[in-house]
Amino acid sequence: MVPEGWSATKLGKLATTVTSGSRDWAQYYSDTGSKFIRMTNLRRDGISLLLNDLKFVDIYSRSSDGKRTSLQAGDILISITAELGKIGWIPEGFGEAYINQHTALVRLSPKNADSKYVAYLLSSSQLNKTINSLNDAGAKAGLNLPTIKAIPLIVPPIVEQKKIAQILTTWDKAITTTEHLLANSQQQKKALMQQLLTGKKRLLDKNGVRFSGDWHRIELGALLDYKQPTPYLVKSTEYSDAHKVPVLTAGKTFILGYTNEDFGIYQEDLPAIIFDDFTTSSKFVDFPFKAKSSAMKILTAKKGISIKYVFEAMQMLNFSVGGHQRHWISIYSNLVIPMPDKDEQQQIAQVLITADREIETLQQKLACLKQEKKALMQQLLTGKRRVKVNKEAA
Repeated sequence: MVPEGWSATKLGKLATTVTSGSRDWAQYYSDTGSKFIRMTNLRRDGISLLLNDLKFVDIYSRSSDGKRTSLQAGDILISITAELGKIGWIPEGFGEAYINQHTALVRLSPKNADSKYVAYLLSSSQLNKTINSLNDAGAKAGLNLPTIKAIPLIVPPIVEQKKIAQILTTWDKAITTTEHLLANSQQQKKALMQQLLTGKKRLLDKNGVRFSGDWHRIELGALLDYKQPTPYLVKSTEYSDAHKVPVLTAGKTFILGYTNEDFGIYQEDLPAIIFDDFTTSSKFVDFPFKAKSSAMKILTAKKGISIKYVFEAMQMLNFSVGGHQRHWISIYSNLVIPMPDKDEQQQIAQVLITADREIETLQQKLACLKQEKKALMQQLLTGKRRVKVNKEAA
């Protein structure tokens, strides 16, 4: 149902240009020059470009494809191959930039629509599903230009579009600020680890005297005991956020879900380290849990050892995984880390715990901002919640 005052249209009817980049761009790669926007620079959870992996091209503007795909402020970018429907929007002052064949450029007439509003609309979860459903038939994912032009939109009057885009921009600014703070905190922790876990920087003891004792290099197997996860494996994978017990993996996901199983919960000898015996990934855990994989080892500290210190030192190890084998007993437990005495271990661990808490606070704030923005988009971009515009603008 179309909200009152809104209209149904197609993306192509609002656009003056819909095109994609050249296949021959790689020959122009350079360490400097014009920005070159690739699919990896687009995102699925917003419209701001990700510029931490930016490429540059030289003399690309001299080619016919360069002239055709030279970006302007307000241009909308859509990924049209493997990762369909990732969106980007070019802000004022972005500078000279170009795209390749994996990305479509959509340029709107400012008389027809507000491009930032349309970018937000295309990035919304509902319309993103629509875009992915338009995938051209064939073995490889992809959208052609006629299909892009046919993307259905429901849009309010342009003054209302501008107001909605303005509101969502405010949320994006808060999200971006928090992302930068989080990245800075994570970088600061890495710098601390480099200093503290190598003995380059020594802390003060409880009497205010700088630690000066010798450090020793000790094998992990002499510091940690291990347990097999068998008694703690989850039986059902019917997870729900309504349940209380987390099911963990040592991989990137960490918490796979929550189970209602009230048996076989690991809760003794906490905190502990969970260790993937195949990938050697590890996570520090200080709460009761169940495990998903039999390939996980549960590592606990021997008497007098700070498990937090050992965990952080493990993250500093440069270990190349070799083959599909279980690594803890055969290789990893024989690796050595530098170890100070117990009191200095504890002091270092406490400093890093404080850094972790700051990072966790920012991660929670970022997750809340993104969730609140997502809910707001669902309301504003569907007309379920209307914004007020002044009569002069209308």
